[in-house]
Amino acid sequence: MKILCVIPSRIRSTRLPRKALLPIQGKPMVQWTYENAARCKLLSDLIVATDDEEIANVITRIGGKVQMTDPDIPTGSERVAAVASQYPEMDIVINLQGDEPFIQPVMLEHLVAPYLAGETPEMTTLATPLDMTNSYHEHGAVKVITDLNHHAIYFSRSPIPHFRASTTAPVYHHMGLYAFRRDFLMLYQSLPQTPLETAESLEQLRVIEHGYKIRVCLTGKKTLEINTQEEYERAQEFVYVE
Repeated sequence: MKILCVIPSRIRSTRLPRKALLPIQGKPMVQWTYENAARCKLLSDLIVATDDEEIANVITRIGGKVQMTDPDIPTGSERVAAVASQYPEMDIVINLQGDEPFIQPVMLEHLVAPYLAGETPEMTTLATPLDMTNSYHEHGAVKVITDLNHHAIYFSRSPIPHFRASTTAPVYHHMGLYAFRRDFLMLYQSLPQTPLETAESLEQLRVIEHGYKIRVCLTGKKTLEINTQEEYERAQEFVYVE
């Protein structure tokens, strides 16, 4: 099985300007993401998809592969699809966001585990158990709830589900990693954006709204994803431990 991992990385981040190039413990964020992904032995190829020459230069300086993409591509997965369209020999395509500098190879293994087991889901994503005390009401923590077969029912920045009684139900903290069957990724990029996708600003909702399924794969712990100044400051002291 051939697995392509694409890291979409753009310079025009909104919450944290020029995020991909911000130094973390002496290295640009996108370099951390690339080098940690490169340690996953399952990958057949690893490419950074970017619209910025500075980002491209960071990766080429360390011997990595880069593909320049249209700056007007609206979402990360569509940027990944633009690259994957040129690799018809690939079976599975991973979308690894560039703001996951501390990604661990085992997490990518969990993401593609259904495919390696002989299953053929259209798409998979990664999640961890949600910290209900600290993250349930946190806007920055994307929650996902699933059906009994671990397919996503809904993703939201809001607290879901609403607990009317003193009961429990599994709620997961979504991580922004996706794996696609390549043929489905080619279809995904042609699907029009959807109302819930736009409302939540979560591109994966497009898949559910168009009637397709996303398998949610669980991993033991969450990495430190960098979206805010506070998270960026925490990253300076973060200890990478597998």
